[in-house]
Amino acid sequence: MYKPNQPVKTPGVNYQDIIQEVYQKVNSMEDPGQPASYIPELETVDADNFGVYLTTLDQGAFGVGNCYEAFSIQSIAKVLSLSLAYGILGEHIWNRVGVEPSGTAFNSLIQLDADNGIPRNPFINSGAIVISDILLSNLENPKEDFLAFVRSISKNPAINYSPTIAASEKAVGFRNVALCNFIKSLGNINNDPAEVLDFYFDLCSLEMNCKELSELFLFLANNGVNVFDKSAIVTKSQSKRINALMQTCGFYDESGEFAFKVGLPGKSGVGGGIIAVHPNQYAIAVWSPKLNTKGNSYKGMRFLEEFTTKSQLSIF
Repeated sequence: MYKPNQPVKTPGVNYQDIIQEVYQKVNSMEDPGQPASYIPELETVDADNFGVYLTTLDQGAFGVGNCYEAFSIQSIAKVLSLSLAYGILGEHIWNRVGVEPSGTAFNSLIQLDADNGIPRNPFINSGAIVISDILLSNLENPKEDFLAFVRSISKNPAINYSPTIAASEKAVGFRNVALCNFIKSLGNINNDPAEVLDFYFDLCSLEMNCKELSELFLFLANNGVNVFDKSAIVTKSQSKRINALMQTCGFYDESGEFAFKVGLPGKSGVGGGIIAVHPNQYAIAVWSPKLNTKGNSYKGMRFLEEFTTKSQLSIF
C-alpha cells in the first residue's frame, strides 16, 4: 500500500528534499500563464492551485501543495484510452492512427486531408477521437467499461467522470465535431460521430488529484504491470511504445522542448495537469491551471525541468 510522505530516495538522490526545494522556487515565480478559456468550466477553478505528488515503485510517496485536490485531467486521459485500445487490438491499432509528432495544433484539420483521415498520433484530438471510435466498437458498455479499466489500475473506485466538465466541453466542442465528421468522411470512423464524441468528451472529463494520477501511471514505469495486483495492463513492448509516444508527442508543439529540458515521457492536459514517468523508478504528477502559449501548465513545465535538473536523472 502506498502511504503519503514515506521516504522517497534513490541512491544519491533524496526526492523529497528536491521536491520541496523546487516547489518553493517555482511557486514564488511570477506565472504569466492563463487557464484554458475555451472550456468555460475550467475557468472556474482557482488558477493559483499548484500541487505535486511523486510515487516510486519501491512504495515511496511524497506530495506538496494542492496535491489532494481533484482536477480535470483532460488529455492525460488519452494515454489511458490508448492503453485500453492497444491491449484490445495489439499492433493492428497502428492501421488507424500514426506514431509521429503532428507539427500542427492539437485540434488541426489540415493534416487529416493530406493523410487520408489517419491522425498523426493518438494524443492529438483527432487521434484520440479515432481511439474512442475503436473502444466504442470493442466495448459492450464503453463509458462504464473504460471507467472500470481506470479504476482497476488505480484500485480506486472513487475516480469518476465530471458531468459538469463534459457538458461544458460538449457545449463548445465545435472543432472536435468538425474533426470527427471529417475523419468519418475519409472512412476512419466506424460509429455514429455523435456517439463517438459523447464518449470522447466524457473520457476527457475524468477527475483525480495528483496523488491518484501519480499512482495510476505507475504501470507505465513498471513495464505495463499494475503495481497493486501484479496484473499486466499492457505488455512490456506496448508499455515501451506508449512511453515513446509520450516522449515524442505528449506535449503537442512543445514535445521536443519537454524532451530536451525534462527528459521524461509525459502527457499534459489543458486542465493544468502533467504526468511524467521515469521507467523503473517513479511517476510524478504536477498540477497548476495556468497554461503557457503552447497549452501546457506553465508552472508544471518549470517544475519538472528544475526537478530533473536537480536530481540529475532522466531517461537519457
